[in-house]
Amino acid sequence: MPQQPYPAFNQGGPVPPPAPTRRGGGKKLVLRIVGFIVVAILIAVGKWQFSKSDAESTSVGSCMHNKGTQFSPDLEEVDCSSSDSEFEVVEKFDNTSDSDKCEAVKTSEIAYYQSGKGHNVVLCLKKTK
Repeated sequence: MPQQPYPAFNQGGPVPPPAPTRRGGGKKLVLRIVGFIVVAILIAVGKWQFSKSDAESTSVGSCMHNKGTQFSPDLEEVDCSSSDSEFEVVEKFDNTSDSDKCEAVKTSEIAYYQSGKGHNVVLCLKKTK
């Protein structure tokens, strides 16, 4: 009878060693999940930041340029020394669309309001040119 290459288990032969276990498998999974969450948060913050308009993110003293028309304005913040600078923000009111607030601002010549996206803002502007 030819000899078998490996003894059968029921004949009392040696038992093969157990398959190697992967160490740190649970830790790697947790790190992947945490990494995914961090990336998702960064993407959400980035989208929120880029979705903000210049009117929302501007501050008093900033200068603006109207890329739109008089009837459909699209303000963008520009450097005050730029030739594109048309208006300077002299007052800003958050969480309102009441452009009448600019009437109380002595240096204000134009009131611009923007509503929507969960944030309303009124800018009181004066011409720079």
